[in-house]
Amino acid sequence: MKIRFITRWIHAYFIDYPVAIALLVLPSLLGLGAGNPWAMRISLLTGLAAFLLAALTDHETGLVHVIPYGFHVMVDRLVGVMFLIVPFAFGFKGFDAWYYWVNAAAVLLTTLVLNAREPQPSRAHAAQA
Repeated sequence: MKIRFITRWIHAYFIDYPVAIALLVLPSLLGLGAGNPWAMRISLLTGLAAFLLAALTDHETGLVHVIPYGFHVMVDRLVGVMFLIVPFAFGFKGFDAWYYWVNAAAVLLTTLVLNAREPQPSRAHAAQA
């Protein structure tokens, strides 16, 4: 199996909405925010933003195709970096901090290492469009 196996189709169907749901549901199930209520709030806000981003992305599960998929992946990467920083910026400790670091690792692994490069249209094909 190729290491870069997460295609746009896989990302659209198996990552975008499930991750958004997880960011909305898991904090309550796991007791996130016991040490700092911002841990819960940031996850919920990010989950809502993830739903909006998925719905507006030009891919298979997008509802309104206004955001290019490449830009969507860049936003995902930025979220991964922000998840690394958030525990330090908000003073999260223990589980609250680890929740964000694990999510950061998952997002960055998915988008930087496992994400398949999108095929570029040939010049002849682009000229016909």
